Amino acid sequence: MSNQSMWSFTASLAGFLFGFDTVVISGANLPIKELWHTSPWFHGAFIMSMALWGTVLGSLLGGIPSQRIGRKKTLIWIGALYFISAIGSGLAPDPYSFSFFRFIGGLGVGASTVAGPMYISEISTAKNRGRLVALYQFNLVLGILIAFFSNYLLKGFDGANDWRWMMGVEGLPAAIYFVSVFFIPKSPRWLVTEKHDKEAARKVLVKMGVENVEAELQQIEDAENIEEKQEESIFVKYRKPLLLAFLIAFFNQLSGINFVLYYAPEILEIAGLAAKESLFNSIAIGGVNLIFTFVGINLIDRIGRRQLLIIGSIGYILSLLMIAFSFYSGLGAGALLVSIMAFIASHAVGQGAIIWVFIAEIFPNHARAYGTSWGTGTHWVFAALITLLGPVVIDIFKENPWPIFLVFAVMMVFQLLFALFMMPETKGVSLEDIQKKLGM
Repeated sequence: MSNQSMWSFTASLAGFLFGFDTVVISGANLPIKELWHTSPWFHGAFIMSMALWGTVLGSLLGGIPSQRIGRKKTLIWIGALYFISAIGSGLAPDPYSFSFFRFIGGLGVGASTVAGPMYISEISTAKNRGRLVALYQFNLVLGILIAFFSNYLLKGFDGANDWRWMMGVEGLPAAIYFVSVFFIPKSPRWLVTEKHDKEAARKVLVKMGVENVEAELQQIEDAENIEEKQEESIFVKYRKPLLLAFLIAFFNQLSGINFVLYYAPEILEIAGLAAKESLFNSIAIGGVNLIFTFVGINLIDRIGRRQLLIIGSIGYILSLLMIAFSFYSGLGAGALLVSIMAFIASHAVGQGAIIWVFIAEIFPNHARAYGTSWGTGTHWVFAALITLLGPVVIDIFKENPWPIFLVFAVMMVFQLLFALFMMPETKGVSLEDIQKKLGM
């Protein structure tokens, strides 16, 4: 394994914890609701979405430590937040302390979506950047699958305390990640642009296997010099990448992906599956997600980001219409499960594979931390809103939720138009040349 791959894999473990942390709540959802007798509004606003609001804050503010103390140190702190959240959530005596520790975990998730992909993009080359940054998404969906599997195994393990084990077991991978990230190097681009330490950056570039280290250093410095000469406000200077980051993040959540992942057991129970069966089928959903994410990772540097999004958008539209029709016509749980798996596959190949890569590579070195915060913050604001409203919407359409999925399908038509007419291709282009390509 090359140094680039090893460092990228280590940093991408933050994605594993992201996936595990955000989806593990699906197994604890109904037991907690029954234990603390929470109303739909309280359950949505605190129990289910508090982690998402932490994620919003973590993603919006994650660019600050990433820029000031560096990508590596930020990733270390993220590991600590994950560990504290896991142990605290598992031991929480009431819904308020539970929500607090979920919020702490959310801070880690949000900051990881900024620091993780950004760090990997800066320690990889143009040739393999897409594949390596997409490791973050691969580990994310692996974390989702392991969380579903863990919830299934722990169902019935300790009776009324099952959910505590489901939440607390995350502490183990969090501790492993926390220790591992100490052994990765600092980002060479951060070392040049923020610390002005060319010698340290040169050593990292050599370990990366860059063919012409001096030319790479010069390209980074030249891009930085161009930045320093520009005096426009950030919203004028970076209006194009800011718009692109906003739209890809907005459409990611308006696909309904988090709605399906967070409430998969409940959605499947509406279709007639028992609680244990719905948890088991959630594992199947996670497996499909992992397999097709692997497909997306292998295609992202071959056919490009834009083409993958077009393919994924078409898949989204067809599968969401299938889900809506399955509910509307009462085709049963089997047809619904197949439709959901098609939806997950479409997401994994398209949006899932490219979102973190695309957001992390379209901003200049000097503004990457803050630009990535903007894009990931947009993603998590809409994720939090959808999760907040999820229990209420499900309660309204509990007899037949087909209109929910029809709305998501319409939104994906707009995403297809975005991919066809607005989105640039960044495959095989260096980070500094993307800056030129976008006219910055």
